[in-house]
Amino acid sequence: MRGTLGAVIQSCLILLIRADEWRLNDSANCELNRKQSDLNSFLWTIKRDPPSYFYGTIHVPYTRVWDFIPENSKQAFQESNIIYFELDLTDPYTISALTSCQLLPQGENLQDVLPRDIYRRLKRHLEYVKLMMPSWMTPDQRGKGLYADYLFNAIAGNWERKRPVWVMLMVNSLTEADIKTRGVPVLDLYLAQEAERMRKVTGAVEKVEEQCHPLNGLNFSQVIFALNQTLLQQESLRAGSVQIPYTTEDLIRHYNCGDLNSIIFNHDTSQVPNFNNVTLPPSEQVTAQEIDSYFRQELIYKRNERMGKRVKTLMEEHPDKSFFFAFGAGWSYKNFQKC
Repeated sequence: MRGTLGAVIQSCLILLIRADEWRLNDSANCELNRKQSDLNSFLWTIKRDPPSYFYGTIHVPYTRVWDFIPENSKQAFQESNIIYFELDLTDPYTISALTSCQLLPQGENLQDVLPRDIYRRLKRHLEYVKLMMPSWMTPDQRGKGLYADYLFNAIAGNWERKRPVWVMLMVNSLTEADIKTRGVPVLDLYLAQEAERMRKVTGAVEKVEEQCHPLNGLNFSQVIFALNQTLLQQESLRAGSVQIPYTTEDLIRHYNCGDLNSIIFNHDTSQVPNFNNVTLPPSEQVTAQEIDSYFRQELIYKRNERMGKRVKTLMEEHPDKSFFFAFGAGWSYKNFQKC
């Protein structure tokens, strides 16, 4: 299922934490052998009768975090009448709309719109990923019949027809660490599947277009800058000249520890990498700041206000129902009081 959704859902929902903040909150200090009942919970209760809940999710395989989720969170999920997510991940329309919004206009291909040098570097990097992917697969993935060629095509298939901004997000997801997590539903999707299995009423507070259109709204020069920076980072990683500042394993450990400081307080939830880098020349720093400002406005502030109003309306229209809102951990905390 996650392979079907590809890099889009991963890029749209994952929490991106700055490297220096990870170092300030070393996950090695967390004792994962604590009793489950002693762990912090990403559950917030809305005190009304019946109660409703915000639950902060994380976009990683549910099997990596499920045993560390406290029983009060699981009980709240089971007892709630209505389960709401950011997007309806079980609706075929969601997948279809996500696919459509990524595509270039009819008759256009990436080779036609990208500068020649960037196109060649992109193609070379994707060839490298395809070559390396068999060695990135885990024995468990192979045992489940998940093969490298299939997975590469599921994530990067039809890449020459995608808009450059979506190719940039795709490249960010084509890493060894990410590939090793494929094949198991991420927590968001698993909760949606469980809600469906339990025949609960489900819904979504966002439309696909509301996540897609801001990404497609970057101007061409900004998109080329972002794609170039992404390729430079991946090329440096391949060459061994830099190391990845944080990993999915770091994120999982912090989440399993209930480390609210690391997951939430130090960084806004965003859909895109942060390109603002002090090593950039002044002219490029301006572009990076413009992109960061645009996405903060469109994907954080406007999005938070829109989602908060819809949550408030839902509860006002159904005062006798218990809601369970499963949103990204960063959103859930920062907007809990607003709702």
